[in-house]
Amino acid sequence: MKSYGAEFVGTFWLVLGGCGSAVLAAAFPGVGIGLLGVSLAFGLTVLTMAFAIGHISGCHLNPAVSIGLWAGGRFPASKLLPYIVAQVLGGIAAGGVLYLIASGKAGFNLAGGMASNGYGEHSPGGYSLLAALVTEVVMTAMFLVVILGATDRRAPAGFAGIPIGLALTLIHLISIPVTNTSVNPARSTGVALYVGDWAVGQLWLFWVAPIAGAVLGAIVYRAIADDKPALVAEAAPVKAA
Repeated sequence: MKSYGAEFVGTFWLVLGGCGSAVLAAAFPGVGIGLLGVSLAFGLTVLTMAFAIGHISGCHLNPAVSIGLWAGGRFPASKLLPYIVAQVLGGIAAGGVLYLIASGKAGFNLAGGMASNGYGEHSPGGYSLLAALVTEVVMTAMFLVVILGATDRRAPAGFAGIPIGLALTLIHLISIPVTNTSVNPARSTGVALYVGDWAVGQLWLFWVAPIAGAVLGAIVYRAIADDKPALVAEAAPVKAA
């Protein structure tokens, strides 16, 4: 139960820190942090939680990552559902806190989407469904390659949180204009439920594409690394993202 609690807290921090930076600070007059700042915020949430809870739960913070680690032979199937439930609940709790904070400003409304992910007219750059699908699949696949490589038993120990956090930062720098960047169904769900309407209607893509990308990334890594791991998560949690 402690590992599930850690996943709840870690995902809460990721959604509050990442989406909170987008909603509250990205366009703040005069000192807004913009796309670069939001990208860095998402990376910092993973980096800080990797060191805070990596030794407790493995710090997945993401249903797609948990599924990708399972596909890569690093995580037992028996823990998948509890991890995913904890992550989604953590994201929803963070979305609620963010909504309470953001709605405290005069004139607040949900028309801006509260950092929800979208495609077509709800893509920040007006990108199509196909472009969004390709982006989310490829970005998540590369994320899993980095995670599996950084946590490989042959990689330097104790530093995995750094490349994983930087990879998530880079992913956001690339894909915020396309989809607002998901690569994480819990992050997408956590804010979409409060926006409702189009955000919930398009949510399916931000479950399907990241999960497909995570499995693809696991396959690619095992092909290039000749990786034949035991279920290391049973003995020592994998420091993932």
